Amino acid sequence: MARSKIIATGAYIPAQNIPNEFFLDSMFFDPDHMEIQQSRETVIQKFKAITGIKQRRYAPEGMTASAMGTRAAEDALANASIDRESIDLIIVAQNYGDMKYHGAPRDMVPSLSSRIKHNLGIKNAGCIPYDIIFGCPGWLQGIIQADIAIRAGEAETCLVIGTETLSRVLDPTDRDSMIFSDGAGACIIKKSLDGNSGIINAAVRSDTGTELEFIYSGGSNRGEIDEARFIKMKGRKVYEYALKHVPLAMKECFDRSTENIENLRMIFLHQANEKMDEAIVKRFLELYGIESLPKNIMPMNISTLGNSSVATIPTLLHQVVSGELESFGISGGDVIMFASVGAGMNINAVTYKW
Repeated sequence: MARSKIIATGAYIPAQNIPNEFFLDSMFFDPDHMEIQQSRETVIQKFKAITGIKQRRYAPEGMTASAMGTRAAEDALANASIDRESIDLIIVAQNYGDMKYHGAPRDMVPSLSSRIKHNLGIKNAGCIPYDIIFGCPGWLQGIIQADIAIRAGEAETCLVIGTETLSRVLDPTDRDSMIFSDGAGACIIKKSLDGNSGIINAAVRSDTGTELEFIYSGGSNRGEIDEARFIKMKGRKVYEYALKHVPLAMKECFDRSTENIENLRMIFLHQANEKMDEAIVKRFLELYGIESLPKNIMPMNISTLGNSSVATIPTLLHQVVSGELESFGISGGDVIMFASVGAGMNINAVTYKW
C-alpha cells in the first residue's frame, strides 16, 4: 500500500531575538480600552508563567513570509537531495500574506506559493502552487491535502510550507501580542511504496458557530485605531475550546490508526501556549487511562521561539530531526502524532510512522 512519507525537513528561524524584557516600555490596555493597572513587570511575569514564553523571533523589516518560506524550502530541498523540477505540488500555509513592515498592506496576490515557486526557479508548468488559509493548523492541513493528492495518484512529490510574519499584525497595546512570532518551516513529502512508514491516517474538525471569532482581526486596544488590522484572540475561549475538543480529535485519529497507544513515541503539538499544550496532551492520554506524561513525549520550542502559527510544527519537527533539541530524537518505526488548533476554529491531527 502506498503511503505519503516525509523525506526531508527545513526551517528558517529569524535571527532577531526578542526577550520578554523588550515589552517593559509597553503600555497595555484591555479590550475595553482601559489601561491595565498592574505593573509591566507583573504583566510580563504572569505572561511567562501562563505561556512558558521567554523570548520570540521577529523577521527583519523588509523580509516577507514568502521570502522566509523560500529559505525554509531551500533547506528542505538541500536535505532531500532531489531535483526541484520533480515537485508536483507546492502547498503554502499562511494567514496574512506578504507584509514588509508592521502595519503594511496584506499582499496576497499572486499567492505566496506562486512567489515561492518563482523564487525557487522551478520551471515545471506541471508543478501546481496554492495557498491554505486555515489558521494555525494550516501546515498540518497542507500535509493532509498532500497525502490525499498522493494517494489519489495526482502527485508523487509535494513541498509543504508554513510561513508567517505575525510581528507585522501585532497590537503593541495588547498583552496577548507577546505570544506571537515569525518563522517558516517546510518538508518534502513523497509517495512511498514500502508500506511500513509514512502517514497512517488523519482527522479534521471545524466549528464556525460561536467559535468563529475566538481569533479574529481588530483595532488597537488603546482605541486610537479603528481599522481592523491586528491579530486578536479571546484567550480564555480558545483555551476552553482547545481543551474540550483537541484531545477527542486526537483520540479519534489515533484510534482509527489501529496502533497501540503504548507505542506512541512522540506528539508534535502546535506551539500555542505551554500550559495549554501540556493540558491537551495530559487529557488525551487520560482518555487511555494514562495518568502521567511519559518522558520526552512532547518536544517544545515555544519558550524560545514563541507562537509562529503555521510554522510552529514544521520548525519543531525540523529541530528534532536535526538533533537540535536535547533528549528528543526519532528513529525508524517510531509512531508519532501531529495535532493543531487555531482560527476558524479548526482542529486537525495526523498519525504517522517514521
